[in-house]
This record gives sequence, C-alpha cells and structure tokens, in this order.
Amino acid sequence: MRYSLLGLAVLLLMLQYAGASYTVTHLNVTMALNKNTSAFVNEVLTLQISNASVQQYTTNRLALNLTLSTWQSLVGPMLVQHIINPTGGLYNFKFLPGAIFKNSSGNFAYLLMSYDVPNVTTVEQTGPRSFVYSFNTKVFNFEHGVSGEVLPANTTFTIELPPGAQIISVYPVPDSPPSAFTNSYKNVTKISWFYGEPLSSFTLKFSLQESIETEVLKFLSGVYSFFGYYTYLIIALAIVALIIYLYFRAGR
Repeated sequence: MRYSLLGLAVLLLMLQYAGASYTVTHLNVTMALNKNTSAFVNEVLTLQISNASVQQYTTNRLALNLTLSTWQSLVGPMLVQHIINPTGGLYNFKFLPGAIFKNSSGNFAYLLMSYDVPNVTTVEQTGPRSFVYSFNTKVFNFEHGVSGEVLPANTTFTIELPPGAQIISVYPVPDSPPSAFTNSYKNVTKISWFYGEPLSSFTLKFSLQESIETEVLKFLSGVYSFFGYYTYLIIALAIVALIIYLYFRAGR
C-alpha cells in the first residue's frame, strides 16, 4: 500500500510537470577567455511561460530539490551547457531560475547558468614574451545540422578576449562588431555571432604580448617554487652584495 501511494505521488508529479508549457525564445552564450586557456561561460535562456503555467513555474523555482536534469525535462534540450570540456568536466557550476516578468508578449523568465571550462584554447610561445592562442572547437555543444555544428535559432554567441589580445584570424566573420573585419579587428575586445552561423569550420587565433613585469613575476614565482623560503634569503644576499659593490665602486 505504501509503495502504491508513492507511485501515485510520483505519477501526479510527472503529470503536473507535463502540463507546464514553456517556450525558449532566445539563448545568449557569452564566453570570457582567460590567459590560462580556460574560460568563464555565462548562459542566459529566455523562457516564455503560458498563463496556465505561471503557478507551476513559481512552484518549481521555489523547490529546493529540483536538479538541472529535472529542469531539462521541463524546458527541453536547449537547457544544456553549450560549452564543454572535451577531456574532463566543468567546475564552479551555478544554475538560477529567475523570477517571472511580464511584457506585451506574455510571461517570461530568465534561466541563468554559469561555469568555468578548462582546455578551451591551446597556447604556443612564439617569442620571449609573445604567445599565440588557438580556439579548441571540440568545446562546442550546439545544434548539429547536415553540414556540422551550427548556432540554433534565436541564439547569440559572444567571445570576450583576454585584456590586450589582438585577433590574428577568425572564421566565420563575426556579425558584431560589423566593421571590425575591415579594420583587422584592432582594439576589438569581444566578437559575436547570431543564430544560423555554421560552426563546423570555426577558427579563432589571437596573440598576447606579456609585459616585462609579468615575466619578472613569473620568474620570481618559479624561483620561489624551487627554493621555497630560501628565496627571500637569496634576494636579501643579492641586495647586500649589490650595495657592497656600489659602495666600493663609489670609493674608488
């Protein structure tokens, strides 16, 4: 009898979810690339909610035991991480169903996801302080069409470059900013593509010039990792030796 009641409760819950009517109207995926080849991804899914489903959405939003997989069963395949790690998992994942707001077109809510992804780019040192980064297309998890991966309908995909980065090559040509192509993407900090863009031949290369200060800090960090606390003693002895050298040289 106890199992029958439990089964009935589960059935009622499933029927309640099945009655909800949600429609994805827009997806915005923004990826901020980092110098360490990882990326921070922020996804915003705009959800249209029927009048009959407003109460159900509110109940689901306030429930503490609804997992992402449960929300995926309610919303559909668009609610998924669209940037993945081809050799492992993601980290710092957060998911937040937003409050309902209304406009002239009906009831809407934002479903927010954010997470960090490693191995989004590969990097090659081309000079003493020069680095070239190449985008890893295996991280894409968008829609699959006849010719390969493609941005779904009503989707905006944006890449934010690390500070100081200069684009070397990119394909397909970004939809935004529209005039950047003719200016060789000088001073461009982010680029966007809109729905329908093919991603099967996607390429992105950019360069970064490391400052002398950063190079010195990396050197000192490497020395510290090797010598540990003796690093401070070595630096102190070097300073004392320099002072003695300057003193005797000035006395000549």
